[in-house]
Amino acid sequence: MKRLFLTASLIAAGLATSACVTIIDATHEDGWRARAATPFNEARDQCRQTADVRSRAFQTCMAEHGWIRD
Repeated sequence: MKRLFLTASLIAAGLATSACVTIIDATHEDGWRARAATPFNEARDQCRQTADVRSRAFQTCMAEHGWIRD
């Protein structure tokens, strides 16, 4: 029974962390593209906290997360 519980716990942990995988070769409708980047919405929200969306600082922040604008 302990082995079954341990196996189920490991599978659950693996599935829970699979949502943290980064995006590879992605595009976004706003003209952004990425390679091995953090999820777009997460990167955008973090960058919005420190810079205006239309600023160069915002583009630099997004680039640090792996996103560049076309």
